[in-house]
Amino acid sequence: MAEVEIGIYKSGRRAYGFDDIAIVPTRRTRDPEDVDISWEIDAFNCRLPMMGAGMDGVVSPKTAIEIGRLGGMGVLNLEGLWTRYEDPLPLFEEISTLPNDKATARMQEMYSEPVKLDLITERIREIKSGGVWSCASVTPQRTEEFSPYILAGELDLLVIQGTVVSAEHVSHNAEPLNLKRFIRELEIPVIVGGCASYQAALHLMRTGAVGVLVGVGPGNACTSRAVLGIGVPQATAIADVAGARMRHLDETGVYVHVIADGGMSKGGDIAKAIACGADAVMLGSPLTSAIEAPCPGFHWGMATFHPTLPRGTRVMTGVKGTLEQILLGPAHENDGRMNLFGALRTSMATCGYATVKEFQKAEVMVAPALQTEGKAMQIAQHVGMGH
Repeated sequence: MAEVEIGIYKSGRRAYGFDDIAIVPTRRTRDPEDVDISWEIDAFNCRLPMMGAGMDGVVSPKTAIEIGRLGGMGVLNLEGLWTRYEDPLPLFEEISTLPNDKATARMQEMYSEPVKLDLITERIREIKSGGVWSCASVTPQRTEEFSPYILAGELDLLVIQGTVVSAEHVSHNAEPLNLKRFIRELEIPVIVGGCASYQAALHLMRTGAVGVLVGVGPGNACTSRAVLGIGVPQATAIADVAGARMRHLDETGVYVHVIADGGMSKGGDIAKAIACGADAVMLGSPLTSAIEAPCPGFHWGMATFHPTLPRGTRVMTGVKGTLEQILLGPAHENDGRMNLFGALRTSMATCGYATVKEFQKAEVMVAPALQTEGKAMQIAQHVGMGH
């Protein structure tokens, strides 16, 4: 791909986010009822190609059960409030009332409470008691320490997750996690991420992970791009990682799933993520608008409460409806934030694709006018696509 000269010393590729591209309809259309949006990863078959993000404002044991009932998979953060406190609900209520200039400092205090290892096992068992698959996340630094308690809870699927996760971490202070050895020896399948480039994804796939998370800094609550200056727009990142998936498949015969993580707030974003090559999506802020969310109407990232360098913020998302309405409808708003997977199904049907894997082959084009062309009234009145 041609590079743009930034200066005599440095050149770079042009990268694209979801707002920069459009999906091109084909000569064929289908009935939405004939479209299959199910997703199968390892031994798990989900009716929806989605995971609830491992963030405290998104997934609790209770919401993990509800997401599973609706056809997705909720990821519980094993380093969050649910494993630091027996009853964190009063803290969620407090978070919803904090003024903006006090929120980060107070949340740092809340998260300074140590993780109680027995609660890891207990929370996993709570999710499993709901009759759904259990999935939980942990950072690479705590993975080996937590693994006995994770296994004691009989977790079904583990996510090793951070702002950026690499297969080759170098440290002079501590022995880093050997991802390849850990994944090969663990009794349960593992998803790893985030990553945002071809080479990084390829190395993560070679560890034996069943899936990789794609996304560095695109989430609504994340400030990594401002604090650290790093990130890749999601459309380009997903397409690059999908390319790594195909090379890994050619080399090994093993298909590793690509999961778009962050930057998706509307049904059209989800459709574009899959058209760029994702197998599924991980959703955060859209789910915090559900009545059942742990802290309804508020969202914050995993690094919001970092003790020395916070890389996230608490944002207000508002309450829009139930989890079922947000994921499956019916929608009573016209801005794309409700019935997200009804929108995916309709997008696929309109373009003539019957399955998610077929939809990955859809034509996309660079379309900078997509969000504004013919939408002057909506933008001026702050309705629809101008909302």
